[in-house]
Amino acid sequence: MNTVKNKRVRRQKRSKFLTDLYAALIYAMFYIPVVVMIAFSFNDSKRNYAWTGFTTQWYGKLFSFGNHDLWESLVYSLVIAVLATIISVIIGVLGGIGLKKFEFRGKKFIGLMLYVPIVVPEIVLAVAMLIIFITVGVSLGMGTIIIGHCTFCIPYAVITIKGRISGDNETLQEASMDLGANRVQTFWRVTIPSIIPGIVSAAFLSFTLSIDDVVMSNMLAGANQSTLPVLILSVNRTGITPDINALTTVDGGVHFPLTVAEGCIFVLGDNRGISKDSRYPDVGQIDKREVLGKAIFLMYPGTDDGTYPREFDRVGAIQ
Repeated sequence: MNTVKNKRVRRQKRSKFLTDLYAALIYAMFYIPVVVMIAFSFNDSKRNYAWTGFTTQWYGKLFSFGNHDLWESLVYSLVIAVLATIISVIIGVLGGIGLKKFEFRGKKFIGLMLYVPIVVPEIVLAVAMLIIFITVGVSLGMGTIIIGHCTFCIPYAVITIKGRISGDNETLQEASMDLGANRVQTFWRVTIPSIIPGIVSAAFLSFTLSIDDVVMSNMLAGANQSTLPVLILSVNRTGITPDINALTTVDGGVHFPLTVAEGCIFVLGDNRGISKDSRYPDVGQIDKREVLGKAIFLMYPGTDDGTYPREFDRVGAIQ
């Protein structure tokens, strides 16, 4: 008996070791190029073919704004990414709530069509968008790039936010309206706070997809300006200079705390009890007092001490 048990333990240890090794190799494949890029941002050589010494001159050159094309492309990319993110999140919130809450003709078709921009290769979408803009006579530029980015950011936003809407959200909305709130108050004080983690995830995902895009930006860009990824792609033909490595290192240093902040928002959302009950699909089993208490807390955060606002005197219906 002990022999069989020991064999099982050894097999489990061996399986865990192989799993950890496989995960380590995958992470190494992802992050070793990033580490190399960061290291070569401190390289004394102008060409990143060999390490010649340590220096910080490239960061000084970067923040002296000597490379105007680099900074113009960065600002251009940030403006496009922010606008595409705002549009995608707004449509994602409305689309996610609509697809989750309402029943209408064509709902299943729309839900399936959301996956088309995700599944179809981006070059196909880019060529199709380019043909449409040329046929209609629209000049290529920032507007066309934003429209192109929204075509693949919106599906991700809708799917992410829709997946965050749990079964008890509708119960919370009904409870808030029973307590005297109108639909607008319910939307802003109950619905939106309950899906904040999904909105933040959709925003981060849309921003990352937009600012990192090459194919769509290259196809729909005008002749005068280009986004940062397109500029780096063009510079790559002659060799990436260390100031570009320095810029991408700074960009990574900014994105890392933002990613940590996103995780904290998820944790805080769970601690407030917004998403814990999403694990239980049978919302009829949720205690009615708890649901109404959540609605009051979301609408009036200052009432978490157990007291109710004066306008909720008819809360006796909880019984």
